[in-house]
Amino acid sequence: MRFSEFLRTTVTISAASATVLAVLTLIAAERDVDLSLVVFALVWWAAAVVIGTILGRHNRISPPIRRLLADARTQMLLPELQPTRTMMARLWPILLYTIVAGACIFFVPQVAAVAAGFPVVWAFGWRHQASAVTAIEQRDGARFYVDRTSPFAAVRLVRTPGFRANQSPQPAFGSRQSTRRGRA
Repeated sequence: MRFSEFLRTTVTISAASATVLAVLTLIAAERDVDLSLVVFALVWWAAAVVIGTILGRHNRISPPIRRLLADARTQMLLPELQPTRTMMARLWPILLYTIVAGACIFFVPQVAAVAAGFPVVWAFGWRHQASAVTAIEQRDGARFYVDRTSPFAAVRLVRTPGFRANQSPQPAFGSRQSTRRGRA
């Protein structure tokens, strides 16, 4: 699976996790008629959006991802592409986090309310990373793929040759450059 697609999917699944936990929190608050939980949750979730937006405000690559890209081993052939297996092997902690926090809704609904904020921070903080990786791939003429590793091992990347985007920009139709070429 391409690394940029993996990052996009991670952001989407984090947002889905936050949504599930938020809905469960609101259901529990309605069940218990707990207005203070709703107010607390809304304030925390708004703060999580602000924190995530501040963390992810730049379009540049984050240092952990920069290290992953730099440490990627080069391979001439495409790795075996199994996106479902890759996603399950890499993103199982988000699923486990969501299940455990969601189960707490029956005992301590405040835990799910707080737990819903962290995937929000993650999703907003990492929302530009996929486009930054894509820009590096286009600049360097390479493609980065998530390597098959143990679900408990660190993520490793494989770098394969791609197509370099060293094209000069085309002049606009009717511009001076395009009319000069016709005369030359």
